[in-house]
Amino acid sequence: MLSQHIDLIESIGLKAFFVIVFLLIGLAIQDVLKRGNVPPFGRLIVWLVLFLGCAGFVAKGLIELSWEGAGIG
Repeated sequence: MLSQHIDLIESIGLKAFFVIVFLLIGLAIQDVLKRGNVPPFGRLIVWLVLFLGCAGFVAKGLIELSWEGAGIG
């Protein structure tokens, strides 16, 4: 049973790993911004860049999922 679903388990594990990495990056950035007394505009830019990077990762995953469902990839 496990050998039949190893690809699915690896895929889910990799995506969960990336979610945890993005979360840890966000916590680290929050700590640096608080300790560095960064102005509000600078904080906004930093969080915008982090959000766009995460949104790009999610979009890539959704595109791959749709292509695999359509038989393209």
